Amino acid sequence: MKKSYPILIAIRYLMSKKRRRSISFNTVISTAGVALGVMALLVVLSVMSGFQEDLQKKILGVNAHVVVMSYSGKIQKYLDVMKKAEEIKGVKAASPFLMGQVMLSRNQRSQGVFIRGILPKYEKRTTEIYKHMYMGNFDDLAKNSSTPGIIIGRELASSLGVLPGDTVNVISPIGEMGPLGMLPRAKKFRVVGIFEVGMYDYDANLAIVSLNSLQEFLHFPGQVNAIELRLDDIYSAPVIKKSVIGILGPTFYARDWIEMNRNLFAALKLEKFTMFIILTLIILVAAFNIVSTLIMNVIEKEREIAILKTMGATDRGIMSIFMIQGLLIGIIGTLIGLTGGFLISFLINNFEIIKLPADVYYLSHLPAKMELSDFIIVCTSAVFISFLATIYPARQASKLAPAEALRYE
Repeated sequence: MKKSYPILIAIRYLMSKKRRRSISFNTVISTAGVALGVMALLVVLSVMSGFQEDLQKKILGVNAHVVVMSYSGKIQKYLDVMKKAEEIKGVKAASPFLMGQVMLSRNQRSQGVFIRGILPKYEKRTTEIYKHMYMGNFDDLAKNSSTPGIIIGRELASSLGVLPGDTVNVISPIGEMGPLGMLPRAKKFRVVGIFEVGMYDYDANLAIVSLNSLQEFLHFPGQVNAIELRLDDIYSAPVIKKSVIGILGPTFYARDWIEMNRNLFAALKLEKFTMFIILTLIILVAAFNIVSTLIMNVIEKEREIAILKTMGATDRGIMSIFMIQGLLIGIIGTLIGLTGGFLISFLINNFEIIKLPADVYYLSHLPAKMELSDFIIVCTSAVFISFLATIYPARQASKLAPAEALRYE
């Protein structure tokens, strides 16, 4: 009982009605300040984590984890190269592709895009773009027809005003020499499907055709310019990239998804850290409120402190009372903020409350991902800051002389 009296008295002081109502109001404000700071931090960090994860998922849904290329710009006997790459430990699948830049036109509308030639049966093993079909069938690319098929993004289809079954003109900037000089190369393709990844850059600037038709159109007979690899662990990409180069030889080089999107993810990481620092200031403001609340409480409880000291309470015991009281304010505020942050993040993530313009941002809605590490760091930081705020008022209370406090009683 002697050891636990600081806890009992601290709880009693916290729950009792103060003679000065301003102290009670300050206690509520201090608790609300901590709760608001914790809640804001958790929601912002969850949104930043969700944004990064969703962006990463969409990038890796369209692109592979590692892309292997040749210094010559062309890869011959690519099926043999694929087999060698698939034998590397950690490589799940490989597929060839041919990439180029062309212009798509329909009636009076035209737009420059990236065009990718693929083998559908291999592409399904390395990317997930086939899962994002909005209209049509991904496998229709493999069908033989006098007019080869093409799959385009939903935003691109809207810009050109086309639907599945319509034809578009594909025009290559690398033309053919004619009697009047260089003439652009053009060919008709039939739209067999429309995909929607949810990322504007892909939905508006990417077209997919069969590898054979693009090889014929770009004059790349039996060749590709890259091979993409899907890995068992996406974060092992830098290591496997080095293994690929070592096995395939010095004429090849590779780039992984981390390297290709380094600037984007580095900016997101920096922004997340910056937001953490800025929003922590809210908790610091609440900590100053805790200091002022405890100082006023010490002034109000001078008589009680003097009585406790005359009954044998030590300076350390008195100090513990007010430190525990301030810590309780921080813990209660943290728990309220934790609950509020969790609920708001849950609603944002599951009900897509906040919509975003896809042509401005990479996403069509604001996502949220609640990471345990973020919650632990924020809650621990809030409690620790609250604890630091109790030290000065508690020391002042412990130094109070009983004779001075009881002189006029």
